[in-house]
Amino acid sequence: MSFTEQQIKAALAATVDPNTGKDFVAGKALKNLKIDGADVSFDIELGYPAKTQIDAIRKQVIAAVRSVAGVGNVSANVFSKIVAHSVQLGVKLLPGVKNIIAVASGKGGVGKSTTAVNLALALAQEGASVGILDADIYGPSQPQMLGLAGQQPESKDGESMEPLEAHGVKAMSIGFMVDVETPMVWRGPMVAQALDQLLGQTNWGEVDYLIVDMPPGTGDIQLSMAQKVPVTGAVIVTTPQDIALIDARKGLKMFEKVNIPILGIVENMSIHICSNCGHEEHIFGEGGGARMGEDYKVELLGSLPLELSIRQLADSGQPTVVGAPDSRPAEIYRAIARRIAVKIADKAKDMTSKFPNIVVKNT
Repeated sequence: MSFTEQQIKAALAATVDPNTGKDFVAGKALKNLKIDGADVSFDIELGYPAKTQIDAIRKQVIAAVRSVAGVGNVSANVFSKIVAHSVQLGVKLLPGVKNIIAVASGKGGVGKSTTAVNLALALAQEGASVGILDADIYGPSQPQMLGLAGQQPESKDGESMEPLEAHGVKAMSIGFMVDVETPMVWRGPMVAQALDQLLGQTNWGEVDYLIVDMPPGTGDIQLSMAQKVPVTGAVIVTTPQDIALIDARKGLKMFEKVNIPILGIVENMSIHICSNCGHEEHIFGEGGGARMGEDYKVELLGSLPLELSIRQLADSGQPTVVGAPDSRPAEIYRAIARRIAVKIADKAKDMTSKFPNIVVKNT
């Protein structure tokens, strides 16, 4: 009994990628479909890192094609291909850096840095090449969280710096260059220049995602970052507390004003579960992140509990995703990271590299 290419495509069109919610044909993931007698081979190209998902997706698509009558052997090559996506108009991409994700909050103390480092580690665990830039000049915390405190970056040419590395993630921070107890008594222009140097003079190499742990607030540092740095999208971190949400809304509006898409909201400290008795309590209020998402038509990417281990692991240089990989919070961080990567994959691709260079010559 013979079958057609259309029947194979129809079977894959009826199969939905659990991460994107789109079928493999409409999502343009199906490539190189070949039929040789009764045997079928094809590629599934995912636009997001999916190391932990690839086996399940391969089984899913093979089962779908095998359901077509007459099909013999089925071979499916499932892989990720992460490309650069469009950024603000008039801002050039950084060499080698495909996508920059700003992790921001309107105020400090809401767990922004902890979220940033765990998202970076989660993307790396899914097979992406990842860097993290600690842009919080006044209060750098990534050296401590990554277990790199006291180390310094090297320079091979006296002009650029080599990022340090921990848990498979490249990192750069002003905290690598100053004593931990030295306050940065700098005015705004000096801070903006320091950020410029940390970003532009670091040899990031080929990076799929660069996570920028933004300083809290919406002042001139944030504005210059938003105007000069090629940001693919921003993630807003908040707690459910009304006071935090007021400032988080300001952060969200700032990115909107400079035409940087908001990828979503992460709600920290959403619920406290007592480690002794298991009693659940919404210490900082309930549903604040969801309401903010509804108000601004922005997705709530996930909610994390107020849990002692998240703080302990970050302080010890082993953030949750690597320090307690099988825990519920690690699972939530990984799900948020996957969702962010999927949303970026849906965005318009950067085509500037395809544009021809116009050269004017006297002839």
